Amino acid sequence: MRWIDWMRRIVAPLRSRKVRVALATVISTYAAQAGLHLSEEVGVALILGIAVEDHGSKQQIVSSE
Repeated sequence: MRWIDWMRRIVAPLRSRKVRVALATVISTYAAQAGLHLSEEVGVALILGIAVEDHGSKQQIVSSE
């Protein structure tokens, strides 16, 4: 398996909105555990940003059909 194929296989799950939301949640949790003083709004903003981006990309697909 070539290196680029291996990277595509690793990155492929990030196409899923659920995976991106889970990853954002884990990153914000680790940041809070590491002592960064993050408010709850940071995690909510990450998740909301992903949801808005996902909704916008789905609208572009529908409008192009």
